[in-house]
Amino acid sequence: MLKTLTVSNFALIEQAVIDFTTGLNILTGETGAGKSILVDALNTVLGGRASSDAIRSGSDYFRVEAIFTIDANVSLQEWLDNQGILREEDTLIISRYLSRQGKSTITVNGCHVTASALRQIGAQLVDMHGQHENQALLKPESYLGLLDDFVPEIKSNLAAYFRDYTAWSDVGLTISRTEGDTRERAQRIDMLQWQAKEIAAADLRIDEEEALETEIHLLANAEKIINSVNRSYLLLNEGDRGMGGVLSALADAKKELEIAARYDATIGTQLSLVSDALYQMEETAVTLRSYCEELDFNPDRLAMLQERLEIILKLKKKYGATVPDVLTYQQQAENELALLSNYEDRIAELKAKHYELEQQLARGAGQLDKLRLQAAEVMADQICRHLAQLGMPRARLIIAVSKTARYTSTGCNEVTIMFSANPGEEPKPLQKVASGGELSRIALAIKAVSASSDSARTMVFDEVDAGVGGQIGQIVAEKIALVARDKQVLCITHLPQIAAMADYHISVTKTVIDERTRTEIRILKDDDHRLEVAKMISGDNLTPAAIKNAAEMIITAKAKKRNMEI
Repeated sequence: MLKTLTVSNFALIEQAVIDFTTGLNILTGETGAGKSILVDALNTVLGGRASSDAIRSGSDYFRVEAIFTIDANVSLQEWLDNQGILREEDTLIISRYLSRQGKSTITVNGCHVTASALRQIGAQLVDMHGQHENQALLKPESYLGLLDDFVPEIKSNLAAYFRDYTAWSDVGLTISRTEGDTRERAQRIDMLQWQAKEIAAADLRIDEEEALETEIHLLANAEKIINSVNRSYLLLNEGDRGMGGVLSALADAKKELEIAARYDATIGTQLSLVSDALYQMEETAVTLRSYCEELDFNPDRLAMLQERLEIILKLKKKYGATVPDVLTYQQQAENELALLSNYEDRIAELKAKHYELEQQLARGAGQLDKLRLQAAEVMADQICRHLAQLGMPRARLIIAVSKTARYTSTGCNEVTIMFSANPGEEPKPLQKVASGGELSRIALAIKAVSASSDSARTMVFDEVDAGVGGQIGQIVAEKIALVARDKQVLCITHLPQIAAMADYHISVTKTVIDERTRTEIRILKDDDHRLEVAKMISGDNLTPAAIKNAAEMIITAKAKKRNMEI
């Protein structure tokens, strides 16, 4: 329900704060006073087109804010929760700002949202009904939703059907993709087979690359290593440039220290160190000699190792940064090959699943068809009864439900509204035969029938009484009051019969102050309400008879509304 609408610098409205209530909220005033501006402002804050042309002359921006209670709107609450928009005590505060420079800001409970998201929210909050909305009745594609909204059971069945339809469509798409291009599939199999075979032929091992690099480095430098090791061995054993080797010098030093140690025991420590050094050098010389004898500089092996490393590097370049990556690619290729090779089995499995889902879908579509046929008959009968009360007693309206040859997300049905305003004329498609006035009455009858089942809890009637008066005007007033029994209604009207039905009366006037035109908003109660209805009856020439007539009209309206509630 709309609680408050705040409008700043919008068209003729400089600043207005309007509180609304449950039931029928009536807006009255002279033509051009700004009643429709309020509706335009509300439409803007609900996601309608926002233009800088709407900014009040002399202002740099407009701002519109609406506060709603959404305690009864479960689907909207779930939508907001999914979008991460906070709800405090089931209150929704929507604000829209637009500057002349084109800067636009939309917030919902302080969270910034897009215009598209705002339209989704607005569609669940308010149902706008005016000349533009009447034209929607000329679009057959809207009829199915109109019928589905009429019966809650259809909605629940439609939700289950849609889940089945989504699963059925997904499997069908998978079949199409799998069957796709057989030549492309064959080429893919050939490529995967070749790649898997190439990797498998290499017989890769996880730690092989590092070992190869180490041995290649060793063999590539074998000559330098042998020369250096041999030189070290000769220096230890034979010495250089006429000097004795390190081993013979250490042996002589050891003998001399042994002699000295006979006379001075303190020399024993040095003797021990020299002896240890001699033994270690002797072992080192033996090791160096063995190393030179065992190191085999084999050019053929070096070439073989380099070739092996080159194979690994090429595979890494093609299939992954490391050997484990290459092996992972091989496994993936083999897995895909298994799927492609089992193509026939896979297709058969998918088609069996698709058939099973289609049987389930057919049952769901059949149930929807049955429910829609029943609902169409009931809804058409109720609309015709309302049309009779709206001055069209001989009108015939048929809601025809037909089956389609294919499944859609809404089932296998198309809906056509057939209409005849005059006896003896066969009903024809509504969009071909209904006049503007007839269309307006049909729309009002539909709203009266579907008011209790519409998801939007607020409805706006924008001058739906155009061209209506007298007894029909009274019936229109009663229909709007009937709708207001089930939901909040905001209604702009020039008819005193409708104004008399008001639960809450808002007067919109236009004044000129300091050469500036302003729209002013005033809430009318009791005497003011009665005087406004009287003005709508007789104009500015208020007579006691007009005031009395207005009072009687208001009393009658209250009585009729009480009877509606019984």
